[in-house]
Amino acid sequence: MHDIKLIRDNPKVLDNGLERRNLPPQAAEVVKLDAERRAIQTQLQEMLARRNELSKQIGYMKRSGGDATELTEEVAKLKTLVPALEDEELVAAEKIDKLLSTLPNVPADDVPYGKDEKANLELRKVGEPRRMNSAKEHYDIGEKLKLMDFDNAAKMSGARFTILKGQLAQLERALGNFMLDVHTRDFGYTEISPPLMVRPEMMFGTGQFPKFSDDQFSTYAGYASIPTAVAKNWANDGDIRVAPPLWLIPTAEVPLTNIVYDSIVEAESLPYRFVARTPCFRAEAGAAGRDTRGMIRQHQFYKVELVSITTPEQSNAEHDRMTDAAETILKKLEIPFRTVLLCTGDIGFSAKKTYDIEAWLPGQNAYREISSCSNCGDFQARRMKARFRAKGDKNTQFLHTLNGSGVAVGRALIAVLENYQQDDGSVLIPSALKPYMGGLEKITL
Repeated sequence: MHDIKLIRDNPKVLDNGLERRNLPPQAAEVVKLDAERRAIQTQLQEMLARRNELSKQIGYMKRSGGDATELTEEVAKLKTLVPALEDEELVAAEKIDKLLSTLPNVPADDVPYGKDEKANLELRKVGEPRRMNSAKEHYDIGEKLKLMDFDNAAKMSGARFTILKGQLAQLERALGNFMLDVHTRDFGYTEISPPLMVRPEMMFGTGQFPKFSDDQFSTYAGYASIPTAVAKNWANDGDIRVAPPLWLIPTAEVPLTNIVYDSIVEAESLPYRFVARTPCFRAEAGAAGRDTRGMIRQHQFYKVELVSITTPEQSNAEHDRMTDAAETILKKLEIPFRTVLLCTGDIGFSAKKTYDIEAWLPGQNAYREISSCSNCGDFQARRMKARFRAKGDKNTQFLHTLNGSGVAVGRALIAVLENYQQDDGSVLIPSALKPYMGGLEKITL
């Protein structure tokens, strides 16, 4: 969420940021709605002050034996006008909040301008892609090993689901455990086992709602068709108790970041660093026709997520530290990768700056995203009302939040299969994973 006072005082900050994201200006509309709300608030304050003054005068008149009829009539009139004006103020506030909730974060000054991923800036490459005679894609490798089953998964759940069997299921578990160990032992992240379903306020706080609601899964499939009266009050519907829907998390970023929802933390306790391995659920509504084969883009997948909660002064250094933690996973797995700085046209809704880490996939002969590490500044904290207080300071400030994949487990599995594939169809186990695989050297048919 944006700082309304900042927009009011310097509207160009918002419009320049939106322009860099290739979006139209919105500051004038925000300022207009804000002025309307403030005018109503002023009028309401004047009415309340007048009512209080009249009440004092009525008391004085009654004590002195005077006639307070006219004053009493005016108070009665104000009592009917004030609630109507309070409703107007509420409507005006909802209008401006609705607009602000749909506006993305302003990119940091050092984020390169661009319309799409073609303008992303490559920062570094690590590792040399292995030369292969005829590299296969992960789904061909997995199906040939008879350890990856898309057909039965589709019978159970539809497209974009996968069944992993035997040693591939073990490899998926090994990758997750390995990542958690690296992040907790080497980088000091605190492991969290969070809820996998959250309330709508949590999704709003991290920026999934309202803009990306179509990409989410709800626990109540008929949410849109709930009777209005029931949806409004979540009251009893006959003998059936209708509860508000919970939402399946698209990433552990949602519950981890919302640990500080509507709270004030002490500055000396920061930074908070959390890590979790969870299943993630995404409708992929905007990905029709993309990566339809294999495990690249699934409705359900595992991911190890990193979240940092920090002060504004620490957030840039924390961003680099988080990116290094994610890169370390690929270095230890000896998978070639590159790190790119996303341009203004490619960064996510809540991010002010993002580094993408892309693993080399020989089967596709391309680098593909395996981690995205973002600094959101105070954007999410404002939506969550998450603040901190410096020692000895009575005032509070908004926290800075950061999140990143550390890394996507399914895509790491893909990267291992494709980079460690052998001509005979087997797959070698990376040295870093052998202790997690019971010493297994390779996966064979």
